[in-house]
Amino acid sequence: MKLGLGLYRHQLNQEHYRFARQSGCTHLVIHLVDYFRSSSCNQPGDQPVGDDTGWGLAGDPEKLWTCDELGAIRKEINAAGLELAAIENFDPAHWHDVLLDGPKKHQQLENLKTIIRNVGRAGIPIIGYNFSIAGVAGRIKGPFARGEAEAVGMDGPFGPPMPNGMAWNMVYDANASRGFVPSATEEQLWQRLKDFLDALIPVAEEAGVTLAAHPDDPPMPTIRAQPRLVHQPRLYQKLIDLKPSPRNALEFCVGTLAEMTEGGLYEAVDGYSRQGRVAYVHLRNVRGKVPFYKETFIDDGDVDVVRVLRILKRNHFDGVIIPDHAPQMNCAAPAWPTRWAICAPVCR
Repeated sequence: MKLGLGLYRHQLNQEHYRFARQSGCTHLVIHLVDYFRSSSCNQPGDQPVGDDTGWGLAGDPEKLWTCDELGAIRKEINAAGLELAAIENFDPAHWHDVLLDGPKKHQQLENLKTIIRNVGRAGIPIIGYNFSIAGVAGRIKGPFARGEAEAVGMDGPFGPPMPNGMAWNMVYDANASRGFVPSATEEQLWQRLKDFLDALIPVAEEAGVTLAAHPDDPPMPTIRAQPRLVHQPRLYQKLIDLKPSPRNALEFCVGTLAEMTEGGLYEAVDGYSRQGRVAYVHLRNVRGKVPFYKETFIDDGDVDVVRVLRILKRNHFDGVIIPDHAPQMNCAAPAWPTRWAICAPVCR
């Protein structure tokens, strides 16, 4: 197994690359979507949560990620002594009508094919994605972790309907007409996913790129009056079976799976890793289940993290594991104790 770090777009710089190296990481998973662009509630350094207005503006629908752009990022990361393991998430500007089954669906599927080919040409092996109409919505932040460190959680169902012009919790059309996106049915959502996989998996196979599906976060059956796909562990299998291909894999989020109300986390880790379906792992700890849970430090929640790692090792998982949603240590401490914070879990 390999230790990686997830970096947002504004963190793709030498300072963060050095931090990754000094922390013992060998790989990076990067976000090219800018969740902090024009956001009223998310600031760099935050975990993006978003209120009912979402995470802010999506990107430029006419500007696809090019092979040259992706290759330059990879080259910069390699020069810092790291490997680029994956890109996480498509920009809603590039695929909102794929999620919504809107009029631009066909063209946006073609655009996603172009992006996948460019990712493959740039030598990047994985694209993580979250096939979700409402996206990551309904989370809150507060002093929930040990020592009142700031962490993310959920404090009840999140029901405000999603306004027109929004998908995946980001605004792709700031001038959309007033009103709300009609609720899809669960069957419609799964059909949209099938259309997505049918169109893109053959391209991913040719490009040598693995598409890795994240479970719904938070894993509720509905959010913002929209259905969710993978909100229980067994539904990962349904996604796999829609398009049996080695390029149809899982962005395996341990914390999200732990928040689910049915099935066993360790059985899910064992079953999907034995199938060889885990592309890479998000590793975090939580306390509680949806719709009431709080994220914790890695050693301080309901998840036996060592047990998870032992299962993955037993099943010969050799991919990347990245720490996910670590609580923010917000005490006014100098830089000197930081080294002890990194060492503490090992010493314990």
